[in-house]
Amino acid sequence: MKNIVVLVSGGGTNLQALLDAQERGEIRDGKIIAVISSTSGAFALERAKGANVPGYVVNRKDYDSREAFTGALLDKLSELNADLIVLAGFLYILSPAFVERYENRIINIHPALIPSFCGDGFYGLKVHEKALEYGVKLTGATVHFVSAEADAGPIILQKAVAIEEGDTAEILQKRVMEQAEWKLLPEAVSLFCQGRLHVEGRIVHIDQAE
Repeated sequence: MKNIVVLVSGGGTNLQALLDAQERGEIRDGKIIAVISSTSGAFALERAKGANVPGYVVNRKDYDSREAFTGALLDKLSELNADLIVLAGFLYILSPAFVERYENRIINIHPALIPSFCGDGFYGLKVHEKALEYGVKLTGATVHFVSAEADAGPIILQKAVAIEEGDTAEILQKRVMEQAEWKLLPEAVSLFCQGRLHVEGRIVHIDQAE
């Protein structure tokens, strides 16, 4: 059974998708054992509490550098004996030392089809605003392993979502969450916990279920 720790910064809608999937028995061979927030007031902590999952705060404002902050996160993750780290609306770029420590054991979800509309500065509604501004007909979501460069790690799963006439960034964000993010993230976490993901260079191979 893999120990899953979810890192959050805000409302925690993707965390809720994971908690709901766990309640339905859809995350095989893994369990969410803790939620860590980078801010003390994150509603995600209330979601964790409601699911009887321990919540912790490692407040970014308490540290004067990214390295100090992520060092404190590493200490907490080591204490929790984390096997998999899931970034679910976690708003900070992790230090290279952090990524190296947990190579191919950190999963992130991005609300676009990487390599489109991704990288430093692309998060939240900004991603959907850029997709609409560019005029693409399809967007979606991508689950990927985290690398030192933002949104550049090996891709695990992707799902396309159609852009419709009259979409606003808010409408599109909701559709991408409902049709893609909330489905892909639990699936990827379950695949990892089952030992079915294998990385070769940039390619993630998914083994068939036994």
